[in-house]
Amino acid sequence: MTDETNSPDLHLVATAAFGLEAIVVRELADLGYHETRVEDGRVHFHAPLSAICRTNIWLRCAERVQVVIGEFPAKDFDELFDNVKILPWEEWLPVDAKFPVHANCVRSEINSPMNVQRMVKRSVVERMRQIYSRHRFAEDGNEYSIDVNIMRDNVLLTLDTSGDGLHKRGYRQLVGLAPLRETIAAALVKLSYWKENRLLVDPFCGSGTIPIEAAMIGRNIAPGHNRSFSAENWPQVPATLWTQARQEARDLVNPPLSMQIIARDRDPKMTKIAKVNARGSGVFSEILFETKDFVAFPTNRDHGCTICNPPYGERIGERDEVRQLHQDMGELLRPLDTWSHYIFTGAENFEREFGQHADRRRKIFNARIPCTYFQYLGPRPPEGFDEIDPVESQEPAASQEPPGTQGLTGTPSPLDVPEEKD
Repeated sequence: MTDETNSPDLHLVATAAFGLEAIVVRELADLGYHETRVEDGRVHFHAPLSAICRTNIWLRCAERVQVVIGEFPAKDFDELFDNVKILPWEEWLPVDAKFPVHANCVRSEINSPMNVQRMVKRSVVERMRQIYSRHRFAEDGNEYSIDVNIMRDNVLLTLDTSGDGLHKRGYRQLVGLAPLRETIAAALVKLSYWKENRLLVDPFCGSGTIPIEAAMIGRNIAPGHNRSFSAENWPQVPATLWTQARQEARDLVNPPLSMQIIARDRDPKMTKIAKVNARGSGVFSEILFETKDFVAFPTNRDHGCTICNPPYGERIGERDEVRQLHQDMGELLRPLDTWSHYIFTGAENFEREFGQHADRRRKIFNARIPCTYFQYLGPRPPEGFDEIDPVESQEPAASQEPPGTQGLTGTPSPLDVPEEKD
């Protein structure tokens, strides 16, 4: 085991889509990191070096994990240059480091990202020339991406430990027309009341992101277990810490779900894409895929959940078609008064067209598109509630359909199996 007892905690930042910061705070607390500070799109926290490994592997709703190198006010480029130069870059950047600079400026006197990138690059090089006593740097080693964020004249300088954004789990090989980010899909599940013993249905599954993320949550499969990260190549983060974090992730996986999640789409091409992605995620057996239109949804099951991202706006279809879809959704879902419905959409007038005001609403940005998460909350299931039907549980896992045909050849869906009433 790597001894971190005498090492000072790092100042880290987990970035997130606007509206998901509170979920990331809870995820960090679940990992044991309670000292947090929230800003728009960022959660600051302090944690030992091993947190770089654990947070990259475990955070479902964050976009990146970054190490804070410095934070200071600056209203002009001279001030920016001088403050960047005095930071201890050599503690992280070796002499052969590749260090691209990315900048973002919001409501600040300094408002040119391109010039900020150039100035920060020059300043870091000047610092490294002093430390390493050389004039030129080949930058042919490991990458240490520098992010510069200037908000209201306050500069935040970080090193990105993630590489590809954390929404890239490594399982989604194929996508549809308007894919939902994995981090957003995980957040939609976490913001719902769904539990593993309740029926979950996504009637517009597309490439399968919501059902896959739900299955991974239900089984406690770490979202980053199957991918690599930039900081894995950094000598500052020992390989033993990555080994320990990955072993922890393997040890904490839960047994298979007691009830399959239902993923439906009317487009057979999307159903096939969703299956490919589910196989890559390791949760294929947890999901029943069906090619069915939304109007096939009605069921007599109690206390289920729908979580979905239906087509919306001009991005997918004509406005009249979207309006009709919302009306159909209202007619089919409203009578299921013991269910909870969670609908994520960027469409305007959804509640009016659905025919019911939501119990809760939450604004969330999906790839810079402002969306709303409408939450229609059904009653709490009775104590001891168990909705697993004996007819379903009699089928052993080995009798499932061959890969690529599940849900398409007449296997009964849990939606269609009558439930025994007391």
